[in-house]
Amino acid sequence: MPPGPMGFGGPPPSAMNEKLKEPLPKNIKEVPGYLKRVFRSFFSRLIYIIKLVWEAKKSLLIMMVFMAVFNGVSPVLSAYISANLLNKVAEVLRLDAPAFATICSILLPAMLLQFGFMFFISLVNCVSHMITRISSELVTNHVKCKIMNKAKEIDVASFDMPEFYEKFENANREAGSRPIEVIRSTFSIVSTLISVISFVVILAAVAWFAPLVVVLLSLPSAIITFHYRKKNFKYMRHHSKERRQMAYYSDILVNKDMVKELRLFGLSDTFIFNYNKVFARYFSGIKQLITAEGVWGILISLVTTLVNCALFFFIAYTVTTGSGQIGDYSLYTGALTSIANSVAMLVTTTSSIYEGTLFIDNMIVFMNEKRHIVPALPEARHVERHVGHTIEFKDVSFRYPGTKRDVLKNINFSIVPGDTVVLVGLNGAGKTTLLKLLTRLYDPTEGVILLDGHDIREYDTNELYAMYGVIFQDFGKYAFSVSENISFGEISKTADRTEVEEAAKASSADDFIQKLPLKYDTPLTRVFEMEGIEPSIGQWQKLAIARAFYSDSDVLILDEPTASLDAIAEQEIFNQFDMLRKDKITFFVSHRLSSATIATKILVLQNGTLAEMGNHTELMNKKGVYYELFSTQAKRYLESEKEEPLRRM
Repeated sequence: MPPGPMGFGGPPPSAMNEKLKEPLPKNIKEVPGYLKRVFRSFFSRLIYIIKLVWEAKKSLLIMMVFMAVFNGVSPVLSAYISANLLNKVAEVLRLDAPAFATICSILLPAMLLQFGFMFFISLVNCVSHMITRISSELVTNHVKCKIMNKAKEIDVASFDMPEFYEKFENANREAGSRPIEVIRSTFSIVSTLISVISFVVILAAVAWFAPLVVVLLSLPSAIITFHYRKKNFKYMRHHSKERRQMAYYSDILVNKDMVKELRLFGLSDTFIFNYNKVFARYFSGIKQLITAEGVWGILISLVTTLVNCALFFFIAYTVTTGSGQIGDYSLYTGALTSIANSVAMLVTTTSSIYEGTLFIDNMIVFMNEKRHIVPALPEARHVERHVGHTIEFKDVSFRYPGTKRDVLKNINFSIVPGDTVVLVGLNGAGKTTLLKLLTRLYDPTEGVILLDGHDIREYDTNELYAMYGVIFQDFGKYAFSVSENISFGEISKTADRTEVEEAAKASSADDFIQKLPLKYDTPLTRVFEMEGIEPSIGQWQKLAIARAFYSDSDVLILDEPTASLDAIAEQEIFNQFDMLRKDKITFFVSHRLSSATIATKILVLQNGTLAEMGNHTELMNKKGVYYELFSTQAKRYLESEKEEPLRRM
């Protein structure tokens, strides 16, 4: 399969899901079509959210539907029960010196009915609150699991795209709480609609036009609310950089790994100043939106209040001039108040749902992200394990997504079984990038990488990853036990304590492990456990190297494996690697060029190109780039040794 744009066999991440963006209408004729598309998009997002809740727990969704129906009916029943009680009270007031028994016989049934219904509503509300909290936990967990499972499949290249990573962060932050908020609001609308329809039927007996007036009054409020919800969403999306900056500045001040440097360099006030500066810029826009929406809300509220007063007067006049009772006035005015409140709540809740579905786009975009690092053949090739392999780079070039500069340009070399390859070059020469291409974390922009004569893209990716034993310079430091940290070198096999200890001895990690309180069961870092220990960077590096020894790999890739170790520890580990790498291909990256003397091939990278290739003797005789680098480093070491006796005098 030939590489597509950016070399990933398909569209770059920045082009993903453009269909989610709805262009604004250019003229009045396009408005109906625009509204149709917006509503279709809105309901598709809503269905997506309902599906998330259904996947999390079906029974909870069914119970929430029941609660929505009950909550819609209960205000109407409550209004009738209250009106009935008021009428009974009025009946007692009309009696002339009624006996206690008479009063009880008239009022007690109505009061018992009201208080019984009030208790039942309270009971249902408690159950509803409990269901909401449980469903919130379950849905949040379900969404987080979906995001984690999707994250493990997404190409590494996607995480290098700021646009994609921004949406990933938004999805991870918003998607946990937004779905249940939208569902709760949706069912609240169902309840409100049931109540409104019921009250409209009740009110039709005295003022059929009143509900229509209330609805018409709500339209300006709805337009304003939806308009500012959309503006608020756009503002937050367009200013996500400021929000991420604020999160960065606030998080760094409570980062336990940074606190020493922040304190010693006096950087805390600098980060607080930057946080406040960014917040002031971000807040100024939010404040304007909130203020403008509030002013419109005040004006609309004034007009609505005046009209409602007129409607109340009309109802009072109709009831008092007719044959109605005091309970009827309570019922009708209560119905009008409920309709007005419900319509206002419908506007607010619908706008909240609309805003929530806009935010859920982040998750939809994330979940729809396509994986391009996949086998190029319908039937992927299988990697033959525990045999000698050949690797060849043919005219390989690479640039990172969204950039125009080639990090690697026209790289050509071949490796045979048993080769030890050392990558040499200054920082930024492309050494680590070359290893990422070799392991197929990325695909070349141009050219091809061959494994045993076949394009590396034709192999099953999981089998391909399993054949490599890798230590990158930014190796993982996991908050697990010592034993687990080492066994992560090959998670697919059952952890064996004997093998773990042998790997630790090979990496010289066993010495410090034996001094730990719980030895191999000691938790690392104090993130979760009080008895956890914080290893030094050199100790962490020995554990990372132990992972490489523990893994049953065909190709070893060691990116600065001994950078934090002293010379003696480094030599011990190299001696162990001599035994480990027999009949295997090994790739080293090291700034200590003394390690290059053991290589069968030295690849000298300079500005992304392969400047020289050969063994130590050949390249020294050539007196080129490698000779200059090696000689400069050797001279510095010799000068350091000469100065050492003088310092001791």
